[in-house]
Amino acid sequence: MGTIVILAVGWYVLLAIAYWKIFEKAGEPGWKALIPFYNTYSQYKFTWNPNMFWIVLVCSLLGGVLGSTEGALSYVGTLFTLASAIVNIIAANKLSKAFGHGVGFTIGLFFLNPIFMLILAFSSDEYIGPQ
Repeated sequence: MGTIVILAVGWYVLLAIAYWKIFEKAGEPGWKALIPFYNTYSQYKFTWNPNMFWIVLVCSLLGGVLGSTEGALSYVGTLFTLASAIVNIIAANKLSKAFGHGVGFTIGLFFLNPIFMLILAFSSDEYIGPQ
């Protein structure tokens, strides 16, 4: 069990460094990458529209709460969860385009996010702004 914890902490530290570097590439202070929720809000700000962060947050919360109920409300919760997933796909596309990548990189960001964030952080890609 100790080995798993050490590996998990090491992986988390590596991802924190990657997010820090991505934020710096985008002209944002790296420390913003370390604060939960604020890091996602900031990422939406430099790649897209910060108001979309609030839409994703509300959809995710409603999807979680309503999805855990029974009956018709659980279907409504599923719709909110689906809406949140769609906005997250668009956000991945916006992040991909902000660093000059295309649809293939977007798919990687959505399905293999940690790996593609590491690629984005440690590659020579430059931030070109919201697209």
